[in-house]
Amino acid sequence: MKNIFGEKSINKTFLGMTALMSAASIIFNSCNGKADVKELEKRAPQEHPTVQTVPKIDDEQVESDKRIIYLTFDDGPNQGTENLLKILNKRNVCATAFLVGKHAYGSKKQKDDLVLLKSNPLIELANHSFSHAHNKYTDFYKNADAVVHDFDIAKDSLKLSDKIARTPGRNIWRLNNITVTDIKSSTDAANGLQKAGYKVIGWDLEWRPSQKMTLKGSHEAMIKKVDSIFLNDLEKTSRHLVFLTHDQYLRDADSINELDLFIEKLQKSNKFVFRKISQYPKINDILN
Repeated sequence: MKNIFGEKSINKTFLGMTALMSAASIIFNSCNGKADVKELEKRAPQEHPTVQTVPKIDDEQVESDKRIIYLTFDDGPNQGTENLLKILNKRNVCATAFLVGKHAYGSKKQKDDLVLLKSNPLIELANHSFSHAHNKYTDFYKNADAVVHDFDIAKDSLKLSDKIARTPGRNIWRLNNITVTDIKSSTDAANGLQKAGYKVIGWDLEWRPSQKMTLKGSHEAMIKKVDSIFLNDLEKTSRHLVFLTHDQYLRDADSINELDLFIEKLQKSNKFVFRKISQYPKINDILN
């Protein structure tokens, strides 16, 4: 990958691998470093950590030539969830899973995958609604109260500790500093979620599927898109890119390999830091 972040790039080990502070170092190592297999095996399963347990890490603690990527995966537990976890464990990189409530109880396999997600310290869980809008998005967003209720059901049924959410079928943002609604007819529903205390996160870059519901295109092409977004400052928050794809696209060997290579090459470039979405700037500020 071309070094487009300027001649600023320095061949240093990621700052989080140094001893800034013990708690922050643990999180950085688990999100960005090479996996210590024996150490991972010692880690006891844990429930989805609350946002309050995540130390606030300011941009100033990340070198100026680094860029921050939030890997997010929608619609789990689903086909491909187990493959996703294998990739994240292999690369020892953290991510956020936006879960659909009804998927968590759709089958024994999905129930088992939910247990795997909750017990993996690399994964943070967030809300992607209970019904996934019944896949009838236009009708779903007509009733703002029903949308909020649907997210409340998902939060309770999944026992989520925070109100970080992503809307199904819509790239909507509702944070103190970001208000974006891709399809304006969804505005009332988006505002309703914000009023109810939800921190609604969209995305800056999506790896879309082919007609066969596999990852479309190559990891090289996606890396070029990552570079282009940062080079042209197209991300919602400068230096921070929210990346989206879906668990169910990771069912075939080619897609699994492409995502694995995508993460591996981003890591090896020494340009990027990976974080969970609860560390996105201003996400923990009190909503207006």
